[in-house]
Parts: sequence; structure tokens; C-alpha cells
Amino acid sequence: MPLRLVIGNKNYSSWSFRPWIAMKVAGIPFEETVVSLNAPDFKAEVTKISGTGKVPALADGAVHVWESLAILEYLAEKFPAAQLWPADPRARAHARAIASEMHAGFVPLRKECPMNMWRPPQPRALSADAKANVARIDAIWSDCRRRFGAAGPFLFGPFGAADAMYAPVVARFQTYGVDVGAASRAYMDATMALPAWKEWTAAAFKEPWVLPEDEVDWPTVHRMEAAG
Repeated sequence: MPLRLVIGNKNYSSWSFRPWIAMKVAGIPFEETVVSLNAPDFKAEVTKISGTGKVPALADGAVHVWESLAILEYLAEKFPAAQLWPADPRARAHARAIASEMHAGFVPLRKECPMNMWRPPQPRALSADAKANVARIDAIWSDCRRRFGAAGPFLFGPFGAADAMYAPVVARFQTYGVDVGAASRAYMDATMALPAWKEWTAAAFKEPWVLPEDEVDWPTVHRMEAAG
């Protein structure tokens, strides 16, 4: 029985994006089920797998895993050849630390800049707290690239779990025209060049669902016609 990943809207669901892009880049086969976050049967459908009734949720036969970071840890154990975490213990510890920081933090940025793949890139004024989040993330990315990124264009060289955790932030920074340093900008460009990124974005553009709470320009919905 193949793995099944239950996710929310590809345009808006940042948490869903994390395990999905990790599995795609790693070549881990799975089936996906997309349930719109505003669907009347959302809770009923997702609770079949997720203890919280939230996405993402992974079913591996009788094994059910929810929470994006827990899913990534499960996948790393089940598919060690995918090398979702760095092999070097020092780098691996750092990767887990920054992944956990992403999982638990940066609330102002999340609230002020919801993930919205189809919104044309346009700057948005940010609060001091959100700007502090941006500065911290920029520092994390630049530091990882300098210390651990010699073997590839991502945080620890090859794309891995830490990159998957920060992929929605790349989308946010792109959508809301957030300025970052040169190292972080190059990292963003490498992430957005991934075939998996383009696949997710193309699917997001085709979705019919509009969630007003994630449209910062509401009641206007700015929507690109095609991924560019």
C-alpha cells in the first residue's frame, strides 16, 4: 500500500507544503489527497488520519502521522537513503534545531504574510515584530549556507528536511517582496527553481478555492494567471 499524504489547498496551506516538497525532491512515492481548508467535510476527512484534525497527515498503512516535522522525522527513518537530515552529526543537530525553530516560531510573520502562491509579488508593510522574524530567518539561512552549504545550493548542501520546513517562508518572502541578503536570495532562487516547486505552484494556480482570511488585499483577490 503506497503512502498517502492528506494536504490542504496548495495555494494557502504552508504546513502541507513541507512534507509534500520533501517527498517529491527525495523521490519518495506517495498518493496525495487535497482537501480544501474551508470544505464542510474537512474535519471529518482529515480526522481519519490526523489526531488533531489538521493537515498535513500521512498514512502508511496502519501508521498515521501528523504535524509536518513529525512526518519528516518518520520519513527520514523509513527512507534513510533519502538523507533528509545531514549525515554529519554537527550539521544534523543544527538542522534539527532550526527546523524546530521554524515549527514553533515566527508567528508575526505567519500572520502578516500568509502563504499565497498565486498573489503577484508585491511588497507589504510589516510590523517591527515581523521584521525581526525576517532578520532572524535571513541570518539563519546565511549562516547555514556559509557553514554547511558547500555541497549544494541549499541550507546543508543537498535539499533536505530543514529546507522543506523553510520552503513556505521562501514563498512568503517572494510573494510579499521581502528583502534579504545575497546568500538568502540565492537560496530562495535555488528553491524556487526546483521542479517540485514548479509542480506545486502550477497546481495551486488551478485551484478554485478562495480563502478570504489568507488574502491580505481582500476583498480584492490579486491572482496571477500562470506561474512565471
